[in-house]
Amino acid sequence: MTMRVSPPVRAALLGYGFAGRTFHAPLLRTTPGLVIQAVASRQAEQVRADLGAHVAVDADPLAVVARPDVDLVVIATPNHTHAPLATAALQAGKAVVVDKPFALTTAEAADVVALAAARQQLLSVFHNRRWDGDFLTVAGLLASGQLGRITHAVMHFDRFRAQVRARWREAAGPGGGLYIDLMPHLVDQAVQLFGWPTGIQGDIAAQRDGAQADDFAHLQLRYARRLRVDLHASALAAFAGPRFVLHGTRGGYRKWGLDAQEDHLKAGLLPDPAHPQAWGVDPNPGELLLADDPQQPDALRAQTWPTLPGRYPDYYAAVVATLTGDAPNPVPATEALGVMQLMDLGRQSAALQQALPVGPRP
Repeated sequence: MTMRVSPPVRAALLGYGFAGRTFHAPLLRTTPGLVIQAVASRQAEQVRADLGAHVAVDADPLAVVARPDVDLVVIATPNHTHAPLATAALQAGKAVVVDKPFALTTAEAADVVALAAARQQLLSVFHNRRWDGDFLTVAGLLASGQLGRITHAVMHFDRFRAQVRARWREAAGPGGGLYIDLMPHLVDQAVQLFGWPTGIQGDIAAQRDGAQADDFAHLQLRYARRLRVDLHASALAAFAGPRFVLHGTRGGYRKWGLDAQEDHLKAGLLPDPAHPQAWGVDPNPGELLLADDPQQPDALRAQTWPTLPGRYPDYYAAVVATLTGDAPNPVPATEALGVMQLMDLGRQSAALQQALPVGPRP
């Protein structure tokens, strides 16, 4: 049972790099019932320019975690620090949100989950891609049954970044590489849409000239019900693959392009709680092919399929509701622990160059 917090929820943001500044800070500052109390960053001037002079800034994340005027700690620091900082925040009696990846390994993640459970504190993981408009659209299509039994799904997260940059995400150290950076999004979405797989086949490589960490990743999730789900991410995709492809016994669906919310946030566009319908609108529809004529079962009718608006603001609204009331955790850490289990198995499969069975869901 998560301890209740009296509103407003006072949040501390650890890290003000790309994730902290682009995703978390804008969503935190526009969530009703939540205020940003402090930020852990060496960029004090930038933080205050963006968030206001009233926000406390300290270069030491542990000092921010220890503040008595903080209820919720949001961790948007480099990947290898996620589990240690989550542990410190839980030990300090705070509710915790961790950006993906939840941790670097299943064992590391399991220790944090156990600590949160023992202390009965909120531990949530920022798998924001559950609120992508295309993901919400696909979930609705699957629930409708229009495509029949799904036999094959493909999900891409492709980019073209031929030049290796000097940053921790592309370095050889712990937490670097495209696999740990992007594949958790795809794995989490796949499990949410199709459930827990029975097998996994992985392929991970460093393909760019001068690459220090992996920049190509492919996982195939295998299911007992004759379903295959291919997850793909690359930093050398001049022709990006479709974001989603679904093949079913009664037709198919295809959607190109990434969700619009990241571009909105990069451009400085903030979600407006008073006008939520204007946020996250994707003007690009998907393509639907349906075999809906019983007289011609092999004939497919084409139509466009509108993409639902994305809803990133829903995540932090749900976190506030969890802390101040009886709402459920929007992304329980146990679900993120399952993602880490599949990530670890994917690495093992790639190293062995063979498919591996998947054990029970944690």
